[in-house]
Amino acid sequence: MTTSRYPSDIAFTPTVKALQARKGSRHAYARMEENGSWETGITPELGAFIAEQRSVFLATVNADGQPYIQHRGGPPGFLHVLDTRTLAFVDFAGNRQYISTGNLAENPKAHLFLIDYRQRRRVKIWGEARMVEATSELLARLMPEDYRAKPEQVLLFTVRAWDANCPQHIPPRFEAADVLAALQEKDRRIAELESDLVRLRKAVGGSSPVDDGMLG
Repeated sequence: MTTSRYPSDIAFTPTVKALQARKGSRHAYARMEENGSWETGITPELGAFIAEQRSVFLATVNADGQPYIQHRGGPPGFLHVLDTRTLAFVDFAGNRQYISTGNLAENPKAHLFLIDYRQRRRVKIWGEARMVEATSELLARLMPEDYRAKPEQVLLFTVRAWDANCPQHIPPRFEAADVLAALQEKDRRIAELESDLVRLRKAVGGSSPVDDGMLG
């Protein structure tokens, strides 16, 4: 059994470290390890980031080592922080393939990948996960309010280590609801300015811009 010295050892195996040494990045990562840049618990900053996310990618592996990645989404806050080491979300009924559920029954090791295109941030979380029954107590705590989805079970994720990446190569993208809100605010401001312009023209005795055909 391999003993981990640093939290990042969950990802930086001896093979990975050998590759880093061969390709010239091991020194920088060794310095990172000494400075303790990877976290093992959920900090307030990470908790705030998680609370804003609308989607997450869950990676699992079956007993044969075959990986699988599944997307899960919902309204902001659907992914909950239960304590400094535990995350949870309601697993809604879907296509009923149960690949992630089966994988976790064979191998509890899992990974959560969160990416925020608007802020150009990504967070990688290593740990173990399990599916449990969606009890009334858990649903009362975890089910998004007024969200039209059928809860089937609940995923509990124990955090072992996490790391936040730089924004390099993340394309900026925005949620449709955020874009719509920005456009509505623009239209509201334009209407407000047009109304102010009409009042100013009337105040100085001129014709309104609408009468002049300047607006509309």
